[in-house]
Amino acid sequence: MKQLRTDLTEKTYLDLLEEMRKDGYFLYALYKDNRIVSLAGLSWRVNFYNKRHVYIYDLVTDKAYRSYGFGEKLLRFIHNWAKDNGAEYVALESGIQRNNAHRFYEDKLDYDKWCYSFRKML
Repeated sequence: MKQLRTDLTEKTYLDLLEEMRKDGYFLYALYKDNRIVSLAGLSWRVNFYNKRHVYIYDLVTDKAYRSYGFGEKLLRFIHNWAKDNGAEYVALESGIQRNNAHRFYEDKLDYDKWCYSFRKML
């Protein structure tokens, strides 16, 4: 997670994690040789446009293990698990600059790029 969320201190991460867990957030990890190589943080959500769905907040594969299929394997597991548990979609957001990730989602896993996400610093 530290490779993905480089701006968080350990304390901030743990404080936010505690609060997020109350809202249903949990982690799946893919291990190789007793080491986490890929990690996904997600929760169940319901809204009018995605219905009952799984939202992936965090997805990262360790830099040393990228391009070996670990992220794809973890996401395919999540897709199957979500479908088996009544999800209509798996949704996620990806930073505008992450072109390689976008190709991965669209070309390898058949995700649709269907909206923009906006935010305003307060």
